[in-house]
Amino acid sequence: MILMKDIVREGHPALRTRAQEVTFPLSEEDRKLASDMLEYLINSQDPEIAEKYGLRSGIGLAANQVNSLKRMFALHLEDDKGELLSFVAVNPKIVSHSVEKTYIPSGEGCLSVDRQVPGYVPRYARITAKFFTIDGEEKKLRLKGLPAIAFQHELDHLNGVMFYDHINKENPFAEIPDSCPLERE
Repeated sequence: MILMKDIVREGHPALRTRAQEVTFPLSEEDRKLASDMLEYLINSQDPEIAEKYGLRSGIGLAANQVNSLKRMFALHLEDDKGELLSFVAVNPKIVSHSVEKTYIPSGEGCLSVDRQVPGYVPRYARITAKFFTIDGEEKKLRLKGLPAIAFQHELDHLNGVMFYDHINKENPFAEIPDSCPLERE
């Protein structure tokens, strides 16, 4: 079981290293990593388990964040229709995206960052993503809103990019052209 102590923090070299493509079939080690990352997110959103193990709530976790340089991440969140999206994306990529941007008005957070980082993080409002399941099945998903933002945040991790790299250094709350803030219900 992944605990907070297993998640590397800012300054750790894994967070700035591009992860390597994963080959199929997945090794037992890679399957366990995928399963453990998803389990962490599910547990972190369960108030009793989170309190018992001191887990910070998260909706996404990339392999880099647990010091494994594999191109995979887990997401566990609901879309704008209340449908649960819960999966591990192996060798994910964005194949197309909207011109329109979006951002979370309160800013983004990260399990590897133990501080508030104020500012808007511009993201594509809608993306079409491709990835493989742990069984090697290719998936294509159209995402918008928070799932699209989370997918981009985790994909950045696999490329050694942190969310705050996207924040305007001179003016963190500068208006983002062609964007609309993400409305939370």
